[in-house]
Amino acid sequence: MPPYLLGLRLAGRRVVVVGGGRVAQRRVPTLLAAGAEVVLVSPEVTASLEALIDDGRVVWHRRPYAHGDCAGAWLVQAVTDDHKVNGEVVAEAEAARIWSVRADDAESSPAWTPASGRAGDATVGVLLGGDPRRAAGIRDAVVDGLRDGALESRESRRKPAGVALVGGGPGDPGLITVRGRQLLAMADVVVTDRLAPAELLDELSDDVEVIDAAKIPYGRTVTQERINDHLVEQAKRGRFVVRLKGGDPFVFGRGGEEALHCARHGVPVTVVPGITSAVAVPSAAGIPVTHRGVAQEFHVVSAHVAPDHPDSTVDWAALGRAHGTLVLLMAVERMPLIAETLVRYGRSSDTPVAVIQDGTRPAQRTVAATLATVADEMAAAGVRPPAIVVVGDVVAVGREIDMIRADERADIPADMGRDP
Repeated sequence: MPPYLLGLRLAGRRVVVVGGGRVAQRRVPTLLAAGAEVVLVSPEVTASLEALIDDGRVVWHRRPYAHGDCAGAWLVQAVTDDHKVNGEVVAEAEAARIWSVRADDAESSPAWTPASGRAGDATVGVLLGGDPRRAAGIRDAVVDGLRDGALESRESRRKPAGVALVGGGPGDPGLITVRGRQLLAMADVVVTDRLAPAELLDELSDDVEVIDAAKIPYGRTVTQERINDHLVEQAKRGRFVVRLKGGDPFVFGRGGEEALHCARHGVPVTVVPGITSAVAVPSAAGIPVTHRGVAQEFHVVSAHVAPDHPDSTVDWAALGRAHGTLVLLMAVERMPLIAETLVRYGRSSDTPVAVIQDGTRPAQRTVAATLATVADEMAAAGVRPPAIVVVGDVVAVGREIDMIRADERADIPADMGRDP
């Protein structure tokens, strides 16, 4: 007979898990996420379960199962590697009319745990009569469709209202967050900027209005004031607006100004964090912004105004004296003066520098230099925005990683993988 599917609301309810191995390690966090009061019975547990016990989130009876352990439970999970013990646990639960799940024998289990997953506020569960692999495959397909917006509907009764400030990540469309992609699929209007992942716009429905709010360095631009007005005007027409931004909305993205403007006009705002290019782009180029024994700190600096400009609020003298990594955004045009300033305040002219243009995109490239040579190297390479500049000894760590990889590739026989 087909099972009857039911969503159990376990908040504050006692759930007994007998067994402390890999199956318990998978199921206990899900039970905790549902608010269950989990009691674990097992002589031993995995390291991950022990961490939950140490945090006080799980009660652990450090012993084998004993008759009576199921008392007071709303749900019991028998997940030991002992067939006999699991049978005894289920028998006790059945006698007490407590629903139980037996991990080792689906046919003898009164209840089944579905292959489950979450996407936003949707929970997906799939049962296929004892075929967990197929169930997991269908689960994954549905969850992926919800996460990338393919199964979302802009006509949903629970459609968001107002404005969502969505961080689109550093450029690669695959690096937008799951939540960001979901909201983008539900938008009536998308206000996008130059650094947002433009490929995602092609996936929108034809009736979604796209407003170009690009700010091109030293070129055509849309004022921030006009962007703010777009957001409020469209939201007050009852349309759900997604402000799609590059990186993270609150890291040099002026998202705070947009949120304030909406709040002042009574427009609700949702903020979806994004992967900031300040960390993602160096990572994509193989450069860790921190590294044990090399850099214990990193500083992210907006260099949209020069060090000697009266509007600059950056303490360049302190950065020159510091030993940590510097990650400079919007620095391409001012890099000669920045390099000179850092050296003047204490940074060695031999400090390694990496300039990464079009980070995470197909055209990504890296220019290697030092503070003494970076201006000439950038000019010779024709570097243009968007580019991230990394200053510090971590650049040398990235070069070492590249050399090791190159050596490994050179050691692979040219005919490896070819048919004989």
